[in-house]
Amino acid sequence: MQTLPHVSSCLESTVVGSSTISVFITNLGKYNEGELVGEWLTLPTTSEHVTQRLERIGIDGIQYEEFFLTDYESSVSGISDYISEYSNLNELNYLASRLEELSSNDIEIYEAVIDIGGHVQSVADLINLVDNLDCFQCLWNVSDEYDLGFYWIEESGCYNLKDLGNLANYFDYEKYGRDIALEQGGTFCSSGYVYHTGESFTENYDGECVPEEYCVL
Repeated sequence: MQTLPHVSSCLESTVVGSSTISVFITNLGKYNEGELVGEWLTLPTTSEHVTQRLERIGIDGIQYEEFFLTDYESSVSGISDYISEYSNLNELNYLASRLEELSSNDIEIYEAVIDIGGHVQSVADLINLVDNLDCFQCLWNVSDEYDLGFYWIEESGCYNLKDLGNLANYFDYEKYGRDIALEQGGTFCSSGYVYHTGESFTENYDGECVPEEYCVL
């Protein structure tokens, strides 16, 4: 069974754009019969809201018992790449709730870490990332390799430019910044430069037991 390729384009205008995560829940039985019956669900939400949505798309527990996700999107860049048609709705609700705790600056760092790669492989990792943003440093207003090189040479305090004398005039800030970015595996975002400080991650969520207060099914 495959998801419908046209769902996103034909229903895009109905999605609430300001939500953290939106999923289109679809009646699996109706889908197998050739009919697309579903509704958008904005996360985080409540179990009562989910129950109402399921009833409206015909999930009655008798003739139609199962649903799946035929479309999904998020206002946070990179998250949709880790959602699938059979993602756990409780887990997605947990993620959406945790994301609501983040400030706009935190969200920028969060998106940059996803872009860096290597730290996220699943929705569980996305949840744990919320608790590990202090493992990353953002150099605000450092927008390119030149700025990065200038920061480390002129502003970081790593070098005593007085001791270098006239040699300081020969620094290639852009080249040095490029080397720093490659060494740190960092990335530039709209507000600055983000890199991993080397601190170890903690995993508070095991990927199995969603805390009860976030469960909607």
